[in-house]
Amino acid sequence: MEFNEFKASISKVKKLSLPGENIQLKMAPVERLNELKLAAITSKKVNRAGVMVLFYPTLKNETNLILILRKTYKGVHSGQVGFPGGRFEKEDNDLQQTALRETEEEIGVPRNKINVLKQLTEMYIPPSNFIVHPYLGFSDYTPQFIAQPSEVEDLIEVKLTHFLDDSNICSQTLSTSYAKNIQVPAYQLNGHVVWGATAMILSEVRHLLKEVL
Repeated sequence: MEFNEFKASISKVKKLSLPGENIQLKMAPVERLNELKLAAITSKKVNRAGVMVLFYPTLKNETNLILILRKTYKGVHSGQVGFPGGRFEKEDNDLQQTALRETEEEIGVPRNKINVLKQLTEMYIPPSNFIVHPYLGFSDYTPQFIAQPSEVEDLIEVKLTHFLDDSNICSQTLSTSYAKNIQVPAYQLNGHVVWGATAMILSEVRHLLKEVL
């Protein structure tokens, strides 16, 4: 899809109600459903993070989505596909500013070049005790991505048509931080298996886009 057409259509997302957790949970493993139900968020001191679901035009004026492959480290999200974003810091006025700041730091897209359309449904992630606040945005120009060496292993540029193709929804046997060899719903995007919180957020984004495109 040409980016100009995408930009004209995606503006309609602002008027849509969020489908919320029910749509996100379509991409959650069964064990995760139980964890989410049992998690007493209000009784815990949780961390908060902001992430950006960012669309942009290619040089050929096609529409892409940017994802990142995180570095391998000692942590529950090691080596996983995710969105640019990170932990709320004291200098941030709000979680949207967190998402914009972290996007600039992790992939080199200036925060003043990102148009934020909508805050998506927040999500609690039990293994890391984070509440993640996703934001849907787009850039009017083709970014010159600069991956942050300490955080980002690779940049994954996904075509919008590929992202919206239902044939890329699959089921994979994976080992997670809380279970071994379980079946989880996932997306196959650019040769990467995208699952967990990232897949759940993408499920809501897909739902919204299919309402307007």
